[in-house]
Amino acid sequence: MSLNGRTIALAEGRQIEELAEMLEKDGAAILRCPMLSILDHPNSNAVTAWLRELIAGRFSHVILLTGEGLRRLLACAEREEIREPFIGALRRVRIITRGPKPVQALKAIGLAPTRIASAPTTDGVIVTLAQESLSGAEVGVQFYCETNPPLTDYLASVGAIAHPVLPYVYAPSADSERVADLIERMAEGKVDGLVFTSSPQIDRLFEVAAELKQEELLDQGLRRVKVAAVGPIVKEKLLEKKVRVDITPEQGFVMKNLVQHIKRALGN
Repeated sequence: MSLNGRTIALAEGRQIEELAEMLEKDGAAILRCPMLSILDHPNSNAVTAWLRELIAGRFSHVILLTGEGLRRLLACAEREEIREPFIGALRRVRIITRGPKPVQALKAIGLAPTRIASAPTTDGVIVTLAQESLSGAEVGVQFYCETNPPLTDYLASVGAIAHPVLPYVYAPSADSERVADLIERMAEGKVDGLVFTSSPQIDRLFEVAAELKQEELLDQGLRRVKVAAVGPIVKEKLLEKKVRVDITPEQGFVMKNLVQHIKRALGN
């Protein structure tokens, strides 16, 4: 099935070229508009302090929500010359992961999770944590945004103490003019598909539309394109914004799986 004659916009940043190459091989024209960059958290001291608490044996459990989070923690540990003690400490605790990405990041350092969440969402993590004895436990939690009230509230409700760490932050990547150009192209029917791989990308798109008074134009564009969400969290964010989701792989973020779904929805 070919994508000849189809134009697909990618909001992805970190892996945009890998995804673009796979789609281009099937004939698609790619419109690159990375919405965000991922940066180390500016408060590196807080991240280092969390790592040292883990190494000192303070936590009985560690919850990893993203693969990027673990990679950033490893990079920080490398800079502080405590990488091996960090990996050794992870071997001694019970590790709960949210989805396939942190599992892959663990595998790269020779580790595996104790439990994988029943679904790659915060609710899935909570369901899985119910199988753990957490009363009085000190739990290290790797965040991907400033807060996660459902998760921290659950830990408090079962008598656990959460110790969050935020190893990275998102920053705007594409300037407003590039995002505005994408919105206009979608509204004009010049884009066939739009692929989102994280929730903050969606926030950035709507933020620019509001800033430039293009909300109506964005609504028109989103009604015309096939919208792809990489997984349930991204899909949920789109539905919150009242955006129709046409493409969602069942198995989380696997590039080939995502491309196959796009081909089924847009292929000739």
